[in-house]
Amino acid sequence: MREQGVFHLEEHGQTERSQWVLDSPNPPPLWKKLFSSVKETILPHGNMFCFSSKRKTINGHALSCLQNLFPIISWLRDYKVSKFKDDLLAGLTLASLCIPQSIGYATLAKVAPEYGLYTSVVPPLIYAMMGSSREIAIGPVAVVSMLLASLVPKVEDPVTNPNAYRNLVFTVTFFTGIFQTAFGVFRLGFLVDFLSHAALVGFMAGAAIIIGLQQLKGLLGLSHFTSKTDVVSVLASVYKSLHNQIAPGQKWNPLNFVLGCSFLIFILITRFIGRRNRKLFWLPAISPLLSVILSTLIVYLSRADKHGVNIIKHVKGGLNPSSLHQLQLHGPHVGQAAKIGLICSVIALTEAIAVGRSFASIKGYHLDGNKEMLSMGIMNIAGSLTSCYVATGSFSRTAVNFSAGCQTAVSNIVMAVTVFLSLELFTRLLYYTPVAILASIVLSALPGLIDLSEACYIWKVDKLDFLACIGAFLGVLFATVEIGLLVAVIISFAKILIQSIRPGIEVLGRVPRTEAFCDVTQYPMAISTPGIIVIRISSGSLCFANANFVRERILKWVSQDEDDLKETTKGRVQAVILDMTNLMNVDTSGILALEELHKRLLSRGVEVRPP
Repeated sequence: MREQGVFHLEEHGQTERSQWVLDSPNPPPLWKKLFSSVKETILPHGNMFCFSSKRKTINGHALSCLQNLFPIISWLRDYKVSKFKDDLLAGLTLASLCIPQSIGYATLAKVAPEYGLYTSVVPPLIYAMMGSSREIAIGPVAVVSMLLASLVPKVEDPVTNPNAYRNLVFTVTFFTGIFQTAFGVFRLGFLVDFLSHAALVGFMAGAAIIIGLQQLKGLLGLSHFTSKTDVVSVLASVYKSLHNQIAPGQKWNPLNFVLGCSFLIFILITRFIGRRNRKLFWLPAISPLLSVILSTLIVYLSRADKHGVNIIKHVKGGLNPSSLHQLQLHGPHVGQAAKIGLICSVIALTEAIAVGRSFASIKGYHLDGNKEMLSMGIMNIAGSLTSCYVATGSFSRTAVNFSAGCQTAVSNIVMAVTVFLSLELFTRLLYYTPVAILASIVLSALPGLIDLSEACYIWKVDKLDFLACIGAFLGVLFATVEIGLLVAVIISFAKILIQSIRPGIEVLGRVPRTEAFCDVTQYPMAISTPGIIVIRISSGSLCFANANFVRERILKWVSQDEDDLKETTKGRVQAVILDMTNLMNVDTSGILALEELHKRLLSRGVEVRPP
């Protein structure tokens, strides 16, 4: 009786398992997946509502929700005075670099200087509360400023209609924040990965050269300059200026060039000293601010502005004014603003996450990309409402923040408060600051964007990756930013497509005195067994796109149509061993191709076996 009961239980279990396999439940609907994604991103531990449970009270759940959205709540409890001393020093050092850079990047973005300072107040404060990186320094950056300066003028002219241009920049910033928030909430970070590392290296290098050429306007003291960003147009404009082929009032002034180059050399020397002696890390950080102070005193005392030296003139101070009423959400340019915002969001996120993760790996902690996207998005939305343009993480300022010994995001708060005090107290002193100094400060930050060693490494590792790198570089340099990005993305997709359609199929041999089997083309010393071919399919998928290619390639090798294979197999092929350990997916086309390959090889008297 007991054995009969066990038999019936086993039979019932097999029947139940077969029903689950044959009549599997439907997958969850799309809205449930989106709902779950939002819940996991915003709320901790999958708790949708902060209801009480046996272990936690309502207050405990609410605190967990707040800590997940605002990490500052969790680490601020254990914050000590010793950490504040380090963050205070780092924040003040950061502010000394941030103030002149923010003014320079604002002029690069073709907005008034105060908007660069505004962007260094509100976004860093919000990121300090919501961001998870301890070292990243938030504010305007050169690449995003150049993006705005190259894309927005195609919609609104900053010279003839500066107010409309400024309002459109705020609108672009708002859409940038919307896209970044959506990337974080719906876990769409993979969209940022469409711009590969190699493409980003090329894009940054091309952008750095374009930004440097654009600074020739301030360095030469030109009042009119080409609005195009390609290298040919910029160099042509400089040539006309130097050879007096423009109106008399628009010629270049050598005093601007001498002043700008002198302080550029000074900044570069301090950077060299700071790299040689790590204890003097503060010297290259404060050298831009010293340059602004000294050059302003020189112009003020010598009245050089009366002799052709271009100066900033009035810089509006005070707290960030509201820009809510300036957003153009119902005008004719909403679609174009959204498109520019999408481009800026991808570039800004790519730079910020790359910077944040690189320094987080040094400190030994993990950076959540989706939370970073969410915090960046909310900070840019808030920034668009408070007269800020697109902010993100800066590599140069983050490196300074790290070298200064920052412990937490409080350094961003100290920096923001210092910039705010400068807006309240010192903006009048910037009246006589020469424009050439701002150009030299921007130029001094550009070498960090050009990574020749990484480009050489990409060339050694993957030629197709290098093609994407050089495509982005040349596209930005000789065409436009959009074309450079488009070329890079197209080449990256083409690489994936080629690798999918034409996967690697390798003949393997055993490396002498080892049990390892490697490609005989790469390892000529590898030993092959006579009459046996060991073939590896180096692809993660065998599908409709590559199944026929794989089948025909293997059949060709077995037929010994290639001379190299005759030497490898040493005689008639009797067996084929297929190594498909790399395959993660095989569709119906792949199954049919394998079945046909098996039949055709058997008809020739060739056995097919797994390794």
